[in-house]
Amino acid sequence: MRSCKLLILLCIFLLPVTSFAAEAKVTDLLISNTSDNLLVYLKLENCFTGDMEEAILAGIPTTFAFVLELYRERLWWFDERISFLEVRHTIKYDNIKKLLYVLFTEDVKEPEQFKEFSEAKIAMSELNGIVFTPLKQLAKEGRYYLRVKAKLEEVRLPLHLEYVFFFVSLWDFETDWARQDFVY
Repeated sequence: MRSCKLLILLCIFLLPVTSFAAEAKVTDLLISNTSDNLLVYLKLENCFTGDMEEAILAGIPTTFAFVLELYRERLWWFDERISFLEVRHTIKYDNIKKLLYVLFTEDVKEPEQFKEFSEAKIAMSELNGIVFTPLKQLAKEGRYYLRVKAKLEEVRLPLHLEYVFFFVSLWDFETDWARQDFVY
C-alpha cells in the first residue's frame, strides 16, 4: 500500500504538466494568388492562456513564429521543397501609454498600435494575405501542398527574472502541421 502511494506521488510530480485548455491549432488555411505571387491566409486558435495574457500586460514581449513550407509532389521520388518562410508576430504592452504594440516581420513599417487586447490578439494570431512565393516558381498543372505550423518562441527575460517567472515555460506551444493541397 505504501509503495502504491509513493508511485502515485511520483507520477503526479514527474509527468509533464498538462493544461485543460484547448490545444493551439492552425485553422482556416487558405491559398490564393495575385498575378505574380502566391498568398497565404490562416488563423491560429487557442494560442493565448490566462497566464500568458497577464504576463503580456506585465510588459513581457511575446512572439509567435509561423513556419510555412511549399512542396511539389513527385510520384516516384521525394517531394521537392519549393519555398520556405518564417513569419514572426511580436506583442508588447506599454504600461505608461496603455497601448499594445504588434510588430510583424513581414512588414517593414512601424508596429501597429491597439488599445483593446482582443484586437491585438487577433492581429497576433492571423496571417492575412502574406506574399509567400512568386508564381513563376510553380509549373502549370503541378500538384503542390503547403504545410504550416505555429509556435511560441522562447521568452527571454532580462537579468534573472526567469527564476521569478518560472511559469513562462508552461505556456510553450507548437501546433501540429496543417496541410493544404492544391493544383496550380
